Amino acid sequence: MKLQAYFTPAEVKATDLTGRVAVVIDVLRATSTMIEALANGARTIFPVATIDEAVRLGQNLDRTATLLCGERKSVRIEGFDLGNSPFEFTDDAVAGKALVMSTTNGTRAVLCAADARRALVASLLNLDAVAQAVAEDGGDVAIICAGREQRFALEDAVCAGLIAERVRRLVAQPVRRNDAAAVAVLLARRYERALLRMLRGTAAGRQLVDAGLGEDLALCADIDRHRIVPELHDREISI
Repeated sequence: MKLQAYFTPAEVKATDLTGRVAVVIDVLRATSTMIEALANGARTIFPVATIDEAVRLGQNLDRTATLLCGERKSVRIEGFDLGNSPFEFTDDAVAGKALVMSTTNGTRAVLCAADARRALVASLLNLDAVAQAVAEDGGDVAIICAGREQRFALEDAVCAGLIAERVRRLVAQPVRRNDAAAVAVLLARRYERALLRMLRGTAAGRQLVDAGLGEDLALCADIDRHRIVPELHDREISI
């Protein structure tokens, strides 16, 4: 099995995903929020890149059963129903709803994986479930970190390393990693016993604290909180 990590979507070429399972990570906070929303009964999620796309798509869907969700610079987009804090996506708020979501980094990363044979959504919240899905599939893997504004993000790299290590333990075949995956594993070993402290020290974590959203960090660090594996099909994410 080949397992390659990419620290930003900008590093990914379309041919890198051909025939592979892609795993998309945005720990702070898009993929964590997607997982929380679907675990709490959201029917489906439509990831879009821009605010205008979100508004247009929302207008074409049943507005009574659709929520516009998203953020820019950690803050809820003006006029949207929800932001990007996983605490907002309770069962009361999202059960049975379709979510149209646009975030600064995460939704773009998910869309980047659309050409993969399969595209799975991961964060610290569903590490085991994703690793098992990847191991059971048995195919080559591309782990795509959303990063932060097209730059390296420590929290995503650590999560990638944790997934890579769990996959290695689950499969009988040898796992061949690229250099980025090897570095991600080293970072995971360094931080796996202090995930919340690590999140608080990242640029994204500090931005959330400054925005009054520091409580999100503890939820995003809640390792294996859920057993679900969201998957992208035809630009729509569901379990």
